[in-house]
Amino acid sequence: MAAAMEEGFGEANWSTDRVHSLSRRSESAQVIPITTSNPTSEEDGADYIASSAADWGGGELNPQDAWLPLTESRNGNTISATFHLLCSGIGIQALLLPVALATLGWAWGIICLSLAFSWQLYTIWLLVHLHESDSGTRYSRYLDLAMTTFGQKLGKFSSLVPVMYLSAGTCVQLIIIGGGTLKLFITTVCKDGATCDAKSLTTVECFLVFMIMAVVVAQFPNLNSLAWVSLIGSITAIAYCTMIWALSIGKGRSSDISYDPPEMESNMDRFGGILNSLGIIVLAFRGHNVVLEIQGTLPLSPKHPTHKPMWRGVAISYLLIAMCLFPLAIAGFWAYGNKVPSSNGGLLIAISKFHRHDTPRIVLGLMFILVIINCLSTFQIYGMVIFDKLESNYTSKKKKPCARWLRMAFRVFFGGMTFFVAVAVPFLGSLAPLIGGLTLPLAYAYPCFMWIAIKKPKPKGVMWCANMGLGCLGLVLSALLVVAAAWNLASEGLHANFFKP
Repeated sequence: MAAAMEEGFGEANWSTDRVHSLSRRSESAQVIPITTSNPTSEEDGADYIASSAADWGGGELNPQDAWLPLTESRNGNTISATFHLLCSGIGIQALLLPVALATLGWAWGIICLSLAFSWQLYTIWLLVHLHESDSGTRYSRYLDLAMTTFGQKLGKFSSLVPVMYLSAGTCVQLIIIGGGTLKLFITTVCKDGATCDAKSLTTVECFLVFMIMAVVVAQFPNLNSLAWVSLIGSITAIAYCTMIWALSIGKGRSSDISYDPPEMESNMDRFGGILNSLGIIVLAFRGHNVVLEIQGTLPLSPKHPTHKPMWRGVAISYLLIAMCLFPLAIAGFWAYGNKVPSSNGGLLIAISKFHRHDTPRIVLGLMFILVIINCLSTFQIYGMVIFDKLESNYTSKKKKPCARWLRMAFRVFFGGMTFFVAVAVPFLGSLAPLIGGLTLPLAYAYPCFMWIAIKKPKPKGVMWCANMGLGCLGLVLSALLVVAAAWNLASEGLHANFFKP
């Protein structure tokens, strides 16, 4: 799907042009404030670029940023960054964490979860401090930093498809999860048809309803203007996570559950199960591909670098994320043992399956609504990366900002495309371990190599050895997860229900 997204959105000329500009003028770069006022014509756009470069001596190196959704508003702060990080960092995939503990066991499961949390938090720290160079250059997109660090060809090859998949693919997954949860909500409220027509909306129609709501919310002009949407998404994410683990504990555990690892026919199957569990844990933490973009919404001046307020936002948000994910994993495994469904939804499906008849409908309905609202909010952050790419292709050619109607058209187009993929490939979640293994280096490996290439720590020093070791380990883990996912697909088969969500 990543390849299709890349082809559909065209070549990344915008990234190449930006990297050319960075490499030519980085030595004399100064920081300039990006305004929110947009030139309104092609001549104004050309004059704007020329005057910006002349007045600021190279400035931020790309005045086009003032026209693009990710960077046209630099009025963010620690609070707005915290909301964005929370909304993008807590995902429905965290509900599968008890499945990982069912294979790894209590001790190794919690140890691996703690190590993965610390590892990804460290790489976020690296990205936050790589956002702006000593010369004042800002890397407000992951692709910019990758292509500047690794070179145009290698940076594009290693990062373009993973970044586009993590953005567009996440939006597709959110449609599948949000639409599926909407279907669950209707079924629960109607008591399986006892009080109303539970089949009033088909699954495809639920996908369509969710997509329409997502596109309507997506009409906000830029990422910074979505701060209140991210606030709502953060509140709902914390609320449904808390409700799920509290309900799991409150209902108690059945007498027939087991904490023993599932029986495997061979050592290879056992090894594959362990790797898949590690994959569930490392992929439960997400959002690295939007960290630089979120930091790009913060104002910058020589006396006030962005890494300080951004890191405060990261510290606050990831403390709350840890308070959600660790109880989900521990309480979920305690309550359901190895009976937690390994399908998309995990604990959400378990609660609907085991406690549907002894839990008030209003509680289940509220929980489903919270999940839907959170999916709608998260869609906006990851979708903004794609909107930015579409608009940057246009502004690079036309030398003027997108008209309002064109922005709307781009977002409706993207919504329709993700809806089509969600209906055509509703089993995308089954491919998540395989594709997730390919994208894992973005979070766990590349930031370490970027730090070595840009900061140039002392060879064989502590920082050099730590980053080289973690970077190489991330690449090895990525390869192992891809092999394990491919092995499981080959042995268990793929239930490819094309166009049958």
